[in-house]
Amino acid sequence: MKKIIDNSFNRLLFASMMFVTVLLVSCNNEDDSSSGPVITEVRNYAAAPNDTLVNKLVPGQWVVLKGSHLKDAVKIAFNGIAVDFNGGLFADNYAVVQVPAVIPFPSVAENDLNTIELVTPDGKAIFDIDIVAGPPALDHISNENPQPGEEVTVYGTNLFQINELIFAGVSVQEFTGSDDGTAVSFKMPDGAVSGPLKITTASGEIATLFNVNDLTTGMICNFDTIGSMSWGTSTSDNDPDFLGNKGVYPILNPGALSAGNGSWWENGRCINIEQAQYWIQPNDLTLDLSQFALKFEINIAGTWKGSSIFIVKDYNWTYLARYEPWKTTGGKGVTTEGKWTTVTIPLTEFRTKKDNKDGTGDSAASLTELVGGSGTGGINFFIINDASTPAPGEFRAAVDNIRVVKILDKPKASTN
Repeated sequence: MKKIIDNSFNRLLFASMMFVTVLLVSCNNEDDSSSGPVITEVRNYAAAPNDTLVNKLVPGQWVVLKGSHLKDAVKIAFNGIAVDFNGGLFADNYAVVQVPAVIPFPSVAENDLNTIELVTPDGKAIFDIDIVAGPPALDHISNENPQPGEEVTVYGTNLFQINELIFAGVSVQEFTGSDDGTAVSFKMPDGAVSGPLKITTASGEIATLFNVNDLTTGMICNFDTIGSMSWGTSTSDNDPDFLGNKGVYPILNPGALSAGNGSWWENGRCINIEQAQYWIQPNDLTLDLSQFALKFEINIAGTWKGSSIFIVKDYNWTYLARYEPWKTTGGKGVTTEGKWTTVTIPLTEFRTKKDNKDGTGDSAASLTELVGGSGTGGINFFIINDASTPAPGEFRAAVDNIRVVKILDKPKASTN
């Protein structure tokens, strides 16, 4: 009898232990399936052996987040900035994602700085890693030859955490940057001489190859001390629409133009500088065409909605640059509202005729093909309406300081 009782007890004990074991396994599985995400490391999104660990991120970078329970992410943020992502690039132990292309560093909350946040329905992971702005880059300067006290804006990318800003040889102490790092503004300092723009940030440095506040280097005509207008439109140094400039300037005043109107020699439609000046110094003629640009200041009164400024060398239309900024405004037209602004036209934009339309074909193959073996010549600005519709005459435009300067140290690499 005792043996039967003992066997029954043993069977009951074994069954109880099995039940507890199954229960524990079940609980563990439930806990595992509902565990929150974990990020253990960040790697470059690249094929081996370049899929290395990273300890610093920059905007726009593609990375792989490694860890566990990542595939059900509903939010991923860098420095508090949420990003779009493709869940098809995720697995339980990794997630492929791109750092935001623009991070407004000045407005990032302190507790979000240098963090990656990944959220799933089961929890949130925070991973600490340095996130820094990329190296600064320059797009353009609002006015390269401003008056003292005039506001100047530098446009570019990654203009964050500026340690030093030098404009025309003077250190600028007060400046205001945009939250997205695409602009920084300041007042033209007193005592400026001539020199490059230089900006040093926590991530790098940019400096122009050309000088700002410079009315001599590369100058074809400043209408005062270098070059002069041979004939064409009227000039002034105090027109009420174009104040705040340095010296004399010609004024383009085309009026309304009929469709297909190419009579550039009519009153108010041309600037002709026939006195030969250096476009390119002889020692630079072997350099690449893409390293140089034509620059000038312009002030547009009224609204420019049609017609184009054609720019050629020595009346030769083989290579022609078209300046028509109103085309990018969606029909609104363009004006500078009484301010002088700098225009930059790379010499690669001087093009041949294509499909019977001037200035839309191929660039010159070399500097000498564009400017000749001596590198010298005059320059012509013509207002043309080669469109099939009339161009309204609601604007006047003053032009000054026509020059060619170096913009690149070496040609840009091909993207083809």
